[in-house]
Amino acid sequence: MTTYTKITPIAPQTPPLSCSPLTGPRVVTLAYDGLCTFEFGVAVEVFGLARPEMGTNWYRHATAAIEPGPLRAAGGLTATTTGGLGMLEEADLIVVPGWRGIDEPVPAPLLDALRTAHARGARLMSLCSGVAVLAATGLLNGRRATTHWRYAEAIATLYPEIHVDADVLYIDEGDVLTAAGSAAGIDLCLHVVRRDFGADAANSVARRLVVPPHREGGQAQFIVTPVPREHEGQRLGPLIDWIDANLHQEVSLAQMAARSGMSARTFQRRFRDLTGSSPGEYLLTRRLRRACDLLERQATISVDDVALASGFGTPATLRHHFRSRLSTSPAAYRSRFRHVD
Repeated sequence: MTTYTKITPIAPQTPPLSCSPLTGPRVVTLAYDGLCTFEFGVAVEVFGLARPEMGTNWYRHATAAIEPGPLRAAGGLTATTTGGLGMLEEADLIVVPGWRGIDEPVPAPLLDALRTAHARGARLMSLCSGVAVLAATGLLNGRRATTHWRYAEAIATLYPEIHVDADVLYIDEGDVLTAAGSAAGIDLCLHVVRRDFGADAANSVARRLVVPPHREGGQAQFIVTPVPREHEGQRLGPLIDWIDANLHQEVSLAQMAARSGMSARTFQRRFRDLTGSSPGEYLLTRRLRRACDLLERQATISVDDVALASGFGTPATLRHHFRSRLSTSPAAYRSRFRHVD
């Protein structure tokens, strides 16, 4: 006979009596029978922990059961909650932390509640296999979405109207967001924090998690050599530092290969094995990150100067890459992500 340990999540986050009530976005994370414990924990860790250093406008978190409990969870746990689908009526962000099976049916009441919340303006976010729930709502039809690479083909087959991209960590479609494998859920949650509260807040949360503060959503889900061989790290590590220090300059493939002591062909292959992207793609990603940092942190710097400092040269080139990669303009990005203390 299987023995389960009972855990009871508290629905609304209750601040200490000495603190003022939180007033920020209301985040509701779903709980279901067969709960994916890791993905659930990621959502609670980012959005549900007390963070007094963030002030009173930080997230208000609650857990909503989609069906009567107790609910079994991975790891031999059971969970009970104090709220149900009614919590979705006031949610600003709803997190689907995995699902019990890609081809497992999604209860009609949950689908109706998600569609209603979305129509009201709530954002919907799935982690890993949770994309199956969002797919069943029909709200991903005609949009890009991602999931763990193991499930991508199944989702694409079951829902051909969805543009499934199995090669990225996460996709932000504005009001619907999807993450790939389990750890990519952390990246997407930090992306949401960055989007809502700015880079400093996301970096603060990342420090407590002891994870990198930002990974671009377009980064590959996995790379050929996750842990580089020592001699490759010694050869390419200094090169990557040099690239970051020289983003404002013209950087060619020949220069990078020469600094690594390799032929261009060998360099390209080993760089992709080590980082998961081509040298040119890596350089573009780092330049976009530099431009974003400047727009977020320096209110007075002009777009022309941002283009020069990040290596794009001209505002037109900067705008082109912002539009193609981030689906926005530098000015709109600054307006959206610039946070003044």
